[in-house]
Amino acid sequence: MLYITLGDQPSGVYEGQVIDVCHFLNHNLKVKMRLVAFISIRGYKRNRAKIKLDYPGAIVLPMFPKLKNWRLNSYMLALVCLITGERIAICRNVLAANIALFLKKTGLIRKVCYDGRGAIAAEWDEYKVVEEMGLKKEIAKYEKAAVLLSDFRIAVSSKLVSYWNEQYSYTLKAHGVIPCTLSSHFNLMLNSENELAVLKTELGYNKKDIVLVYSGSTAGWQSFDLLKSFLLPILDSASYMKVLFLSKADENNLFLREHYPDQVGIKWVSPGEVNKHLAIADYGILIRENTVTNNVASPTKFAEYLVSGLKVIISPYLGDYTQFVLENSSGLVATGNNSEDLKALAYSERVRLNELAKQYFLKKSPANLEQYKQLIQKMNS
Repeated sequence: MLYITLGDQPSGVYEGQVIDVCHFLNHNLKVKMRLVAFISIRGYKRNRAKIKLDYPGAIVLPMFPKLKNWRLNSYMLALVCLITGERIAICRNVLAANIALFLKKTGLIRKVCYDGRGAIAAEWDEYKVVEEMGLKKEIAKYEKAAVLLSDFRIAVSSKLVSYWNEQYSYTLKAHGVIPCTLSSHFNLMLNSENELAVLKTELGYNKKDIVLVYSGSTAGWQSFDLLKSFLLPILDSASYMKVLFLSKADENNLFLREHYPDQVGIKWVSPGEVNKHLAIADYGILIRENTVTNNVASPTKFAEYLVSGLKVIISPYLGDYTQFVLENSSGLVATGNNSEDLKALAYSERVRLNELAKQYFLKKSPANLEQYKQLIQKMNS
């Protein structure tokens, strides 16, 4: 079985959502997965080496230059099918699904699964993902084909399935919902209560400090005004309210640090250090603007915050997870001034949140495992 990506470069997200999935299907469901990665010719040798290091059996191929020539990659995929004999493909994005669907017409591929990561046409429109105007005009057509013509679909949220229903009149039930799960490198174990106290002191915080953490870049972020309007009343409410940005310094987070130098920290840490910095916080910030892209999203940060023992401060209408927060008392919805709602978390509550994350956001979590089994069954039938 092939797992095809097109245009995705190696990254933490790629590791967790592509390579980890291939390893999981190999080892847990005994499916021989062949990762076929079409990557940019820019930095090709370096990025190929990264992918091969994490997944030695991967077939890593250079994309044809310029994204507008994406269809030409179907010829290389045809060669892969002929050489390997594989006839079933899971395709990570819209364009990957469309080259596989083209080969399905020729008989080189028998079944195609569209691995839907979001509302792609909406995302390209709302966030100017691609500059090529001709491709932007056609992306909704390609997304519709991926949704309607594939034999099976994976959706990262039930809200994404609703988007397919409304946008493309998708009425089938041939899909599974699997959220963005935790990467294999992410530490699933909580520190002891004493270890957390020591670590919090080592990282420069007092015992009484209530720490809010934002993990990820804020550079050029269109929602920063939304985040700023949420944080300012909290920072003004008490000196022990602290905010930690696990991101590179930029004009957005520097603005807050300049105005609250004793309350706002900015750190860019290696992936191996993210765990310990999340662990000393009480709340993880997941505030995003109200767009179609965010309405159907499954942010990996949600699971990372939760497994680290944090409650999540979340926007209304963020994928399936605003409702998850409400149903599982795992955070609070950001509406106006929430400063009075922010309390230090008891260790027992951190344990509960950690267990909740492992129940829902591991690839081997019962619900997710069942969805993967259904996927393999449908593709092999």
